[in-house]
Amino acid sequence: MRGRWWLAGAAALLPAAALAQVTLDGHRLVLPGATGDDATIAAVADYLAAKSYITTLRVEGHVAGGGEAQALSEERAMAVSRKLIDKGVDCRRLVVVGFGSTKPVAAPSDPANTRVEFVNVALRDRLIGGLPADGGGRLAGDPCQAQ
Repeated sequence: MRGRWWLAGAAALLPAAALAQVTLDGHRLVLPGATGDDATIAAVADYLAAKSYITTLRVEGHVAGGGEAQALSEERAMAVSRKLIDKGVDCRRLVVVGFGSTKPVAAPSDPANTRVEFVNVALRDRLIGGLPADGGGRLAGDPCQAQ
């Protein structure tokens, strides 16, 4: 599915040249071929390091399923945020939210609905398009306090 990627098992780190391949679908980061969490985290951290004018990035957790989906999506988004911070991303640049199962990209039982996405939400400290930084998701917590 073009424009989407999922955080899955381990994979080799993307080479530095991969930073040039990070594109946007609207304000959502698109990372070609990034199927592993290490590769994804490295690419996003490199992207933010190169784009200092992007002052806020939303880390969105999405989980398919029933009753625990909201809590799991928030936990997943916070875990990814911690990894970004470990790679040197300033915690103050991150807004961490969970959407549970409210934004499926496939049939309800499809594992593609369980994913983490990254969205640019502020440029030079100004919200993009006047939309809220949380994008309508539920805040998972303060990534600066999660350390």
